[in-house]
Amino acid sequence: MASFVCGEDYLRKRFVGKVAICTASTAGIGHAAAERIAREGAKVVICSRRQEKVDAAVKKLRDQNLDVSGIVCHQAKKEDRQRLIDFTLTTYGGIDLLFASAGVNPFTGTMLTVTEKQWDKLFDVNVKSTFLIIRECVPYMIKRGGGAIVTNSTAAALFPELTRDLNGPYAVSKSAVHGLTKVLAAPLAHHNIRINCLAPGPIETDFLTGLVQQFLPGETEIPDVFHGNNVLFRCGDPAECGSVVAFLLSNDASFMTGEILLACGGLEYFSKSKL
Repeated sequence: MASFVCGEDYLRKRFVGKVAICTASTAGIGHAAAERIAREGAKVVICSRRQEKVDAAVKKLRDQNLDVSGIVCHQAKKEDRQRLIDFTLTTYGGIDLLFASAGVNPFTGTMLTVTEKQWDKLFDVNVKSTFLIIRECVPYMIKRGGGAIVTNSTAAALFPELTRDLNGPYAVSKSAVHGLTKVLAAPLAHHNIRINCLAPGPIETDFLTGLVQQFLPGETEIPDVFHGNNVLFRCGDPAECGSVVAFLLSNDASFMTGEILLACGGLEYFSKSKL
């Protein structure tokens, strides 16, 4: 049975000796998770599709004396995923933790108007590449005696009625991530690897701003509707999701696997009050 010790000193050491990969991690939730994990002692590899963003994010984290390295990686490209894994092994010697954070939303509108090309991109990045980066990292986790994985989803996959005219196809793809997480729980458990899923509500990120601008061209602020669709009446901060990811990757969540963990300000209770 696991024993737990809480306190600031414990949190600084929760991931000492661990190596983590965080994809899509030069901004937003991915970056917040990488920073939190590194603050707690992990050696972290971050990545995104643009070199300048990788360089800026690595500098920002290293300026905080965090042990972080970075590389360009488009999670949906096989050669990029292999390069990411090889870079991590060369730099830090192994892989213990994975936050598969990458996701896209190339479409905004009603469900029946999504194009086949947009549909394919949603599933290629959000579902297929998430599975593949997990499968490709697992052998190295097994070599280390086990590990932990977190996938990244959305609360809209659980409450599609709240966003059906905005990002229904995106919610469908992320529902598949929920299924992937649950289906992988048992086979990964045989190798002492846990997998759980973060399902965030509206979080103040460039991703949400981009979604708003697709739906409301020219809009530079997140509309009040996003702040007022949960019982806390605000959007979340990326750091509030980063702490959830860190928890799920840590031994504090040692009896959790195959779970979908909401971080959405009580969106469920707000939606029920409106019925």
